[in-house]
Amino acid sequence: MQKKIIISGFGGQGALIAGILVAQAAIKEKLYTTWFPSYGAEMRGGTTSSAVIVSDDEIGSPVVSIPDILIALSGPSLSKFMPKMIDGAIIANSSIIMQNKKCNTKFYFVPITDIAIKTTENLKTANMVAIGLLIKLIEKGVCSSKSVDENSERILHLESALYACEKVFESKQQLIEINKKAIQTGYNLIK
Repeated sequence: MQKKIIISGFGGQGALIAGILVAQAAIKEKLYTTWFPSYGAEMRGGTTSSAVIVSDDEIGSPVVSIPDILIALSGPSLSKFMPKMIDGAIIANSSIIMQNKKCNTKFYFVPITDIAIKTTENLKTANMVAIGLLIKLIEKGVCSSKSVDENSERILHLESALYACEKVFESKQQLIEINKKAIQTGYNLIK
């Protein structure tokens, strides 16, 4: 089993830290993982992305050419990575992205930024809301590709993501609870 994930957004939306959190959650699950960041040319406002691979076997390369899952926090991110999707799922931030469905994937247009502001009063937690939603979709087997056994897709769990939140924000203790709340909120979006 191997899951290739791209998390992308404008610089400052937390796509890189979200990727680190997913990789940390995979480590907690005793899985192999890679995290490969990509920075846009601009400091803030340019497209940044994290390519994360989670696997129950060794990983040959951290490069993700064809993602299984895309989290697009911004319109340019969706435009850049959607053409690479063959199958799988896209979680798109409908707070700032117009709905667009032009490929063979499962689309989840969710107002991620609006939900973050409503529940945590902090738009910077939108990336964690998206991670919570990602974890729930993986647990439910919704993000599985057609060629993979559905049971092998349940690779990440909420408990691991919450644990990873503590590790990722260890040096900024004041951010742990708000980000855990955002992850839990995203997770609870789908029953």
